[in-house]
Order: sequence, then C-alpha cells, then structure tokens
Amino acid sequence: MNFHSDVFTLNTVDGVSFLTYDSLSKIPFIRHAFSTKLGEGTHTKHPMDMSFDHDDRDAVTENYQLFCRAAGFDYSSLVASSQDHHTFVRVCTSAEKGIGIYREKDIQSVDGLVTIEPGLTLCTYYADCTPLFFVDTGTHAIGLAHGGWRGTVGKIAEKVVETMKESFGTDPADLVCAIGPNIRVCCYEVDEPCAKEFYALGLDSEKFVFPKDGGKYMVDMLECNRQILVSCGVKPENITVSDVCTQHNSDLLWSHRATKGDRGTMCAMLRINPDK
Repeated sequence: MNFHSDVFTLNTVDGVSFLTYDSLSKIPFIRHAFSTKLGEGTHTKHPMDMSFDHDDRDAVTENYQLFCRAAGFDYSSLVASSQDHHTFVRVCTSAEKGIGIYREKDIQSVDGLVTIEPGLTLCTYYADCTPLFFVDTGTHAIGLAHGGWRGTVGKIAEKVVETMKESFGTDPADLVCAIGPNIRVCCYEVDEPCAKEFYALGLDSEKFVFPKDGGKYMVDMLECNRQILVSCGVKPENITVSDVCTQHNSDLLWSHRATKGDRGTMCAMLRINPDK
C-alpha cells in the first residue's frame, strides 16, 4: 500500500488502522478518528465493516469494539446517525448513548450530529460521501455530518453551523472544520441533472463543477463544502480539506464506486474529552 497525505496521519494500533487529521489532533479537548478497511481480527464479510445493514450484527459489534479500543473511544459512549442523504441535524445528549449501535434507531433520518456534552462520541458513516467535522474552540461544542451530493446541495454544512449557533451559542469564526476523506474530483463523475443542482447553489461553481463531453461533469465535493462553510462565516484558514481520494486509495478505504457497491462502510468518530 502506497499511502501519502499532507493532512492525515495513518495510525495502526493493535492491528487496526485509522486516519486522524493533523489539524484536529492539535485541539486538546477532542478526540477524533476515521476508520479504514484494515483491521486484524474482524469477522465481517467486508473487513472492518461498520454498517449493521451489510453484515452480521455480532461481527459488526466486534468491529466497533476493536476500533474503539484502538482509537481511544468508549464503546458505551457512541451515538450514531441514521443517514438517508438529507439534512436533519440532531442535538445529542447522554440520553442518546447507544442509539444506532447497541440501541435501536429512534429517528430514521439523521445526517448530522452535534453535542456539547463531554464523553459522548458522535458516529457517522461513509464510503465515498463527504465527512464534515466541526469543532467550536469557543464553547467546546462539536459536530459531525454526512455530505452526500444531496446533502451537500441541501447545505448540510450550513445546517450544522446554524444548529450549533442556536443550540450552543457557537460563533462560526471560532469553528475549526475538516472535510473528507471522500471521492475526489478526479473520480466523481455525475450527469447533467445532478450538476444543475450544484450550479443552483449560487456559489463559485466554476471551481467545483467541470463539464466533460457527453453531458457528464466532474464535481469537487470538497471545494463545494468548503465554500458553503466560508459562506457561513467559518474562516478559510480554519478549514482543512482532505488530499486523499477514497477511490484511488481503495486498498485502504471503502469506496462504493471502486467496488461497484460490493463494499463495507467506514465511520467517523468525534468526542469532547471527558472532564477530568
């Protein structure tokens, strides 16, 4: 495997590999990680599959426990999204611990999670779509969101910022954000109806929508989400953008397009460290 990044560190602990953003690792009050397909001891059909929809529940639970031990999270503290490519953002408290992991989902459409409670671990899922990390250095609130193309054109990034402002008093200028890893513009081809949705956002679309022959377009989801964050008041210098493509790194990361759908699912985790 030939992995290189200027923004991520590839960590391996007890045979389980995961990515961390160097910029987020500098923030002392949080812990974060993004899973990969590499993990020793996994018994799911797709190695380190984090989706209960694709595999045996007990085997996926074991993957969570392996990942949590390796990346430094408390398995009992997890609360998961219930993603369907929309833009609902859930405000989470300790009352939601276990939902979507060892407790049944109670909401069927949750693509964003935010909290201000220390020790509660937010968990969202990916296999080419765009992870969005939010850390408020002022109030110490955090957020995670899943940005598929529908969620991105629905401005889920803006919805998270607005929810954090309303719920926690977040000043967007205090936010530190990270975008990705996802399928990059080199590999993300869409048709004209999809491209029109991006053009309609009213942003500088020439920087993230690129026409090709045959009515096809290449779309840069990273740049689109970056522009949305800046439009919300997040400082450009506080946004780190992935330099890793899930399709080009499909030996390390699950990619829906690279596998033609025969895949596992990765997760992002983010928590405020417990009070000492």
